[in-house]
Order: sequence, then C-alpha cells, then structure tokens
Amino acid sequence: MNERHSDGSAGDANYGKIGVGYTSYRQPERRIAAIICRALEDARTVLNVGAGAGSYEPTDREVIPIEPSEFMRAQRPKHLPVAIDGMAEKIPFANARFDASMATFTVHQWADLRAGLSEMRRVTRGPVLILTCDPNRVRDFWLNDYAPEVLATEARRYPPLETIGAMLGGNIQIIDVPIPLLCQDGFNEAYYGRPEKLLEEGARLACSAWSFVDPAATNQAVGRLREDIATGRWDAKYGYLRKQHEYAGSLRLLVGRP
Repeated sequence: MNERHSDGSAGDANYGKIGVGYTSYRQPERRIAAIICRALEDARTVLNVGAGAGSYEPTDREVIPIEPSEFMRAQRPKHLPVAIDGMAEKIPFANARFDASMATFTVHQWADLRAGLSEMRRVTRGPVLILTCDPNRVRDFWLNDYAPEVLATEARRYPPLETIGAMLGGNIQIIDVPIPLLCQDGFNEAYYGRPEKLLEEGARLACSAWSFVDPAATNQAVGRLREDIATGRWDAKYGYLRKQHEYAGSLRLLVGRP
C-alpha cells in the first residue's frame, strides 16, 4: 500500500527526501518535448497530472498542473503556473473540462493506476498522453551490469504498456521516444553515453528507483562503475555509445484517443 509522505507525496517514492535538487538534473529535453507537443495536437487547454517541477508543460497553451508533493511544487519555475495540490486518483475538475491531458514519468508512482487513468479520461475530451517506460525494455540498458537491483526496481514499478492502454480504452498509439546523447532530462537512460554522470549522487537521487535500493548495494554498484570507467573497461564494452547520437531505449509515449 502506498503511503502519503510528509511533503504530500502520495506515491511510493518520498519526494520530500529525494526531490531536493531534482531540477538541477531533470530539465525538459527539447526533442522529447517536441514529440509531446505534436501528440497534444491542437489542444488549447491541457491538464498535467503528477506535474512535478513542470517538465514538458507547453507554454503556448493553457495548462493546469496538479501535483501532491510540496517539495516538487516548490521547484517549479516562476514562468509556469502554480500547481494545484492534488492526486491523479481524485482530479477536482468536471467531466470533459480539458482538450487534452498529460502525465510524464509519474504513472509508476500512483497508488491506484486504474483510478488515475479513469480520472484523466473523465476530464479529457481529446488525447490523453502518458510518458513512461516499457518495463520489458528497462533491463536492456548497460546499467544492469552494475546496478541490477535498480533496474529490476524500475521494471517492477512501471506498469505494462498494454495495461495502461486497456485501462484508458479507446484508440491507443504507442510512440517510441529516442533519447539524444546530451539529453537534458537526467533519467537513467539519459546517461547512456555519459556514464560519469551516474557517479554523482544528485543524478542518482533524481531517478527515484535508486531510493529503493539498499545503500550498500548502491555503493558497490557505483564503486564498480567508477573503477571500470577509470580502467577503460566500460569504454572497451560500451565506448561506442559516447558518439552515438541517440539511444533507442525503454522510453515510450502512449497516446489514448476516445
């Protein structure tokens, strides 16, 4: 059972603990934002559920964000609208209030996925966008060589795309989202060609799966990665990724249309 944390976080991750400094590592990536913008089509009113610090909120439309974590709401840039304190499972708006709705990197945190998706569909006339990861692809990433507990945690938390689609209903489109080499949004796979970034505690804390792993296991994983980078073993196996312009990982955008 998920609990409500001291800062208001309602999911399984305590953002009162791991959310401090989040925006130093998790900035919206322009290429990912463009894919989301296209999927929003001509929507003028958009609900952003689990809005966090505001990544990927379009600034050329009327956006209403909803976010349960006080720490995450406090980190929203001043040019974005103030987020409403609320949860996906109880969206405080009337039926069909919005042209579109979106939820990025958040559905794996929800206490009741079916209720949250049902609420998004209820208040949305047009497309519902879910940016998430395919749990079947998460452990394909090289980080699994060093921190298998972290990726096993991620794979376990992310709901299957088929489940999300079935719960939303309607016409479902799943879009593969490529990750650019210098991705500004610091989730684990964003560092596919920059392994040194995952030696930074702040980078790891900005990816909630690390917070579920025993500190001793984290220290061991980071130590092995540091040593392999220093000795050239990482580059011998994965060095080609340093020059690979984009990475086809687990990131997906699911678009549900009525």
